[in-house]
Amino acid sequence: MFGRKKTEETGSVASSDAPAASGGTGTATEPSAVDPAEGLRPLAGSDAEWRERLSPEQYAVLRRSGTERPFSGKYVDTDADGLYRCAACGNPLFDSRTKFHSSSGWPSFTEAVAPDKVELIEDRSHGMVRTEVRCARCHSHLGHLFDDGPREAGGLRFCMNSAALDLEGR
Repeated sequence: MFGRKKTEETGSVASSDAPAASGGTGTATEPSAVDPAEGLRPLAGSDAEWRERLSPEQYAVLRRSGTERPFSGKYVDTDADGLYRCAACGNPLFDSRTKFHSSSGWPSFTEAVAPDKVELIEDRSHGMVRTEVRCARCHSHLGHLFDDGPREAGGLRFCMNSAALDLEGR
């Protein structure tokens, strides 16, 4: 499978009572000093700081593993050229050239920019087994990975929440 993978039982995807995306502590795993020229933002040191930085919708998706309503996100039908970054920390995640219209209601990509940019986690919530996709830098929830993508591009569909992404145009 693509990306770093670990197995974990996760809470309800749509519930605000789900564990924090960072494993429940809300603490960062790397120093907050970063080079802004690379597009990265300092990591928050606490859950309170994440709440301050993110919109309520972004916080619910990124830090509480929520899901936006289908066809409601700003990037569902976007064809703009650029790089999709994690809305929480600025980590580069997806190139727009790998985006495709899946008719699922969420932005979909065939691959991440590099395997080490995302982490894949077994998700057994809602009575099913899925693969959750998180940002490998800040461990924020991005969406899920499915094996029903375009076969000619490897067959994967990274189904992401628009609220979890920022598009940096080229």
